[in-house]
Amino acid sequence: MRYPKIFTFLALSLVLALLGCSKEQKAEAPKQQEVEKNLVPSTVEVKGQDILLNLSDLKVIMTVDPTSKEIVGTPNLKGKAKITNISKDILDIRGITLDYVDGTGNVIAFKSGEKTTNASMFIKAFKPGESDEGSLDVTIPENAIKENVLGKIEAIVTYVPSPLKQEKLVMAEKVG
Repeated sequence: MRYPKIFTFLALSLVLALLGCSKEQKAEAPKQQEVEKNLVPSTVEVKGQDILLNLSDLKVIMTVDPTSKEIVGTPNLKGKAKITNISKDILDIRGITLDYVDGTGNVIAFKSGEKTTNASMFIKAFKPGESDEGSLDVTIPENAIKENVLGKIEAIVTYVPSPLKQEKLVMAEKVG
């Protein structure tokens, strides 16, 4: 009498297992996808009167909705930056700001609500011939990417040129 019950239980378990395995498990599509596009050219070197600026490995990283292909959030411009003092003076570099310009020479503005980080702070004195490297991670207006209107990037380097001097003043003091 036990065998028919055991056999029935095993048969039902096997049927349920087969039915459970035959159902297709639909994987949910990702809601957002990270897309990377290289800038052309991906490496640029620009020489100014006092500064040599080299930007390399330039790429735009953006988050896209895979179904609508719409950009979600503000895209980022990433790469490497190297700045070199080519003047004969010490340069006290305060920061670098990037402006994005279209083909007609107009600055591409960030839309309302877009996150804007387009400056890197250095606050460092560079001796003649001295350079410094770092990473570039700033935002770029969505319109520059979406409408493919980016014509050029302007780097504004803020610095104070000066032959800095240092003077040592000694004061005779005692703890009394």
